[in-house]
Amino acid sequence: VQLQASGGGLVQTGGSLRLSCAASGFTSDNYAIGWFRQAPGKEREGVSCISSGGGIIYYTESVKGRFTISRDNAKNTVILQMNSLQPEDTAVYYCATDPTISGCVLTRRLYGYWGHGTLVTVSS
Repeated sequence: VQLQASGGGLVQTGGSLRLSCAASGFTSDNYAIGWFRQAPGKEREGVSCISSGGGIIYYTESVKGRFTISRDNAKNTVILQMNSLQPEDTAVYYCATDPTISGCVLTRRLYGYWGHGTLVTVSS
């Protein structure tokens, strides 16, 4: 089971970025996938998750209406579309999964498989 997050970069306030979480070694649609982020000096927090099959989606309150999570099963990838980015969105973004997760949860300790992060920097 391997995950690779990509798509980060530097963007101005109000801009957009599209993060991808590419899965290998398993079919990502069969597992819940979570996006987390860690800002400098802060703990890693959950951002969004999508259940296996995509039927359940959850967003943390601070990104509702701005971020959209989706699956691209043809590419075995989960996408996090981030719009109206704010400086407080600056962080390293990680995707994660675990075969034991049922539904969609943003409890970090439940995720056993993590990809390397991708840095998102939003300038003011």
